[in-house]
Formats: sequence, C-alpha cells, structure tokens
Amino acid sequence: MRQQLFKRLFTSLTKRREMSCKLFVHRHTPENNLKTPFDFSAENQKKVKGIISMYPEGFKWSAVMPLLDLAQRQNDGWLPLAAMNKVAEILEMPRMRVYEVATFYGMYNREKIGKYHLQVCTTTPCMLRDSEAILTKIKTFLGIEENETTEDGLFTLSIVECLGACVNAPMVQINDDYYEDLTVESIEQILTALKKGDTVPHGPMSKRCSCEPISGQTTLKTQVDVLSQPLQKDLIDQAQETKDQSV
Repeated sequence: MRQQLFKRLFTSLTKRREMSCKLFVHRHTPENNLKTPFDFSAENQKKVKGIISMYPEGFKWSAVMPLLDLAQRQNDGWLPLAAMNKVAEILEMPRMRVYEVATFYGMYNREKIGKYHLQVCTTTPCMLRDSEAILTKIKTFLGIEENETTEDGLFTLSIVECLGACVNAPMVQINDDYYEDLTVESIEQILTALKKGDTVPHGPMSKRCSCEPISGQTTLKTQVDVLSQPLQKDLIDQAQETKDQSV
C-alpha cells in the first residue's frame, strides 16, 4: 500500500515538473514561430483600446495581462508567440517583458489545448474529499494522462493548485466554469454530456445552493428587529444626536 502511494505521488510530481518546465521553454513549431501570423480581430481591436483606456496615461504596460487573455481567447484558448509579440507591439514594451508575464502565470496556455480544458484541483481540501478518484475517473474515461489532449481535440487534462472553492471540494474547472461537489458518477455524466455537445450547468453537482450547508441555511433564518436591540438603539440615538448638533 505504501509503495503504491509513493509511486502515485512520484508519478504526479514528475508530471507536474514536466508541465512546469514547459512554462519557461519555447521551441519553434510550424504552427508557433516568429513568422506565424496573428492580429486582433476588428471587434477585439476595439476591446484593446477600451482596456488600455482604463489605465492612466503612461501606464499602458499594466494592460499586458488582460490583452494576453484576450489574445488567448481569440486563438481558441492558447497563446502563440506571435500573439505575445503583438501585445508587446501594441503596448510598446519589450517582448521579453511580455514573455515574463506569459510564462509566470499558469492561466496562459502556450501550447494548443482541447475545446474543454479540464483543470483538476488536487490540493489538500480537494484531496481530502477524494479528488484522486475524480482524476482517475477522468483519465480512464478519456484515455489520457495529465498534460495530454484526446485525439479528437475535445479534452485537455491538467492538474492545478487551489482554485478557491474549497468548501465545495472536490471540484474541477472546465474552461471558465467551476463544477463542484463532484463524485465519480457526476464527473462521468459531465464528460458524457460535453462529448455529445450538450451544455452542462456549472456550480455544485449536489442539491445545495452555492456554498451553503447541504442541510440548508443555518444562520440568519429569521428577521431581526434592529431597533429593539439595546446596543443598536443606543448607536442610532447617538448618531441622531450628532446629526442634530451639526445642524
């Protein structure tokens, strides 16, 4: 048992190291090199101007992150070198500065990904809620490992750090949406629906609302008459006296 656990941990760490190493390395390919054409669409060029206008004059470099995100969304979810260079040109900043941002943040995908990017959280809260079973189910159902894409180009699988939905663990982010309170059965249902091209409502897969307790609301269930509370009444009276004195 201990050997199996160690093997799983070692394999996971090796895969993560492989992914992290890719963050700082670029190799020219036929579809991603200095000569690959990229430009913002007419609609997105208007958005670019709007984004830059949000920042004070002389600080347009601050728009680098939203512009990279816009470029990635236009380019089917991944960010080629040419798109980074275009952002550098628009913002009049050194290309290396743009590369530094694009390689620092894991949300920028510098290689092609599938239509659905499955980002599985495996940090402590999700791990304690058996995210390993969710990850294993995804792998076996789709026939891929971490950092791989299915042959039909539909799904890419990644392991990510905490996504901030701990109370709804285990959870998976698919593109921009959170799917929470997952079970092995519910993640299979989600993947099956996406394969068919169906839209799957995001949020908790349990019956609870948002991150409320599964048993329902437990606090603030009754209306409180604020004026009847001694402390609140004193504060209101003091505020009224101060107001009267100022007049």
